[in-house]
Amino acid sequence: MKHIYTVVGMTCGGCQASVEKNLIEIEDVTNVFVDLKVGEAIITMNTHIATAVLQKALPEKFKISKKVEHKEVAIADTSFVSLEEDKSKLQQLKPLLIILFYITSASVLLNYNEWFLGEFMLDFMGLFYIVFSFFKMLDLGGFKTSFAMYDPIAKKVPFYGKIYPFIETALGLLFLMRFEIDIALLVTLVILGITTIGVTKTLLDKKSIRCACLGTALKLPMTEATFIENAIMIVMAVLMLLNIF
Repeated sequence: MKHIYTVVGMTCGGCQASVEKNLIEIEDVTNVFVDLKVGEAIITMNTHIATAVLQKALPEKFKISKKVEHKEVAIADTSFVSLEEDKSKLQQLKPLLIILFYITSASVLLNYNEWFLGEFMLDFMGLFYIVFSFFKMLDLGGFKTSFAMYDPIAKKVPFYGKIYPFIETALGLLFLMRFEIDIALLVTLVILGITTIGVTKTLLDKKSIRCACLGTALKLPMTEATFIENAIMIVMAVLMLLNIF
């Protein structure tokens, strides 16, 4: 069942991410769609949850209340959300796929004259980190909150979410400069491995949350594509460490 609520106190993407994070963690809540512009939250739940419970889950600066409106308007709004949810995964992940296409193309072109798979993989990993960290840095506060919704370390250590984009930038530079590659590969295995565990748990719990891989600038759903994206980087890191290429 879906219910529409008015949320007061949201002023930025970080606020939006905070509301989503706290509401999705409530038991029996399966999906949260927060619209910052209109100050609304559309919550999908297995059983009815009292507004007081929702309010208790939010920080004090946010006030949530059930939206009162005519029945026909409510139906129209809910139908709109349903249409958004019914978009194919390919449509939802279009921005991510385009970015990965450009990163792959650039990596191929960098090694076009003297093709060597190992060099291609290092360039791909370097560009991947640089591009993805750029989008995260557009809204560090919002990213930190969204990232904490599924990354095990970010959940327990909020500061980790703040420095994560800078870690990605550093790793990207190490790969592109061919400097301390073994260390960069080991760190990649650790941070992406941990994140992948969180992503897997989210998918198994069937929680509908936003993926923070491209920050808050692009609203991407958490799907199997996020798992595959991390898996590709992990596989590349393992192959490079084993000196297969």
